[in-house]
Amino acid sequence: MAASVGAAAPAGAACRLALVLALDISSSVDAEEDRLQRAGLAAALTAPEVREALLAQPEAPVALAVYEWSGRYQQDMLLDWRMLDSPAAIAGAAAQIAGSKRSYAEFPTAMGYGIGYAARVFRGAPECLFRTLDISGDGINNDGFGPARAYSSFPLDGITVNGLAIGGATENDAVVFAYYRDEVIRGPGAFVEEAKDFDDFARAMRRKLFREVQARVIGALPRPAAGG
Repeated sequence: MAASVGAAAPAGAACRLALVLALDISSSVDAEEDRLQRAGLAAALTAPEVREALLAQPEAPVALAVYEWSGRYQQDMLLDWRMLDSPAAIAGAAAQIAGSKRSYAEFPTAMGYGIGYAARVFRGAPECLFRTLDISGDGINNDGFGPARAYSSFPLDGITVNGLAIGGATENDAVVFAYYRDEVIRGPGAFVEEAKDFDDFARAMRRKLFREVQARVIGALPRPAAGG
């Protein structure tokens, strides 16, 4: 029962994981910090251990999409769905992210809206065995509704939500880290990765991606509905 699920994907499944990454571009993130997170994500995707994990099951690869978020209506795609099924595909996705430019810089942290936007992104996802949203940021929600309202209002059932909480923006990083643990993450096995600051973002993202894209075990598959 500890075997990987690569051969257990349902008929017609195009990949083992649909992974959406959401990057914080709120006003608390300055230009250099924004550069660090884009470069850090690109470096994490191409890190040898992450690349190896991504390509471990060529018959069931990982699909990736990336967007930036800040205010209530400030969400934009950086990378539309891309199947990471070869070294070239991974390198191409990393290059597109590294070369992207933020769309906004003056809006607050509307995390509920940022999470809700993922429902639209997942509507265009390929058919995959699992779906995960990974949202990163350096603060707590301070505009509009929060994560709980997003989860009750948007079609996000069955989607695991992990977090990458970034310190350094407030006087008490513990508040941000606790908020991600208590309010943001959702679903079986959901977790928070912590970065001390944006200089630590690449390391934290590399560690988190490696954990997310590894093949899951059969015991982690969702239980069938009663009577199914």
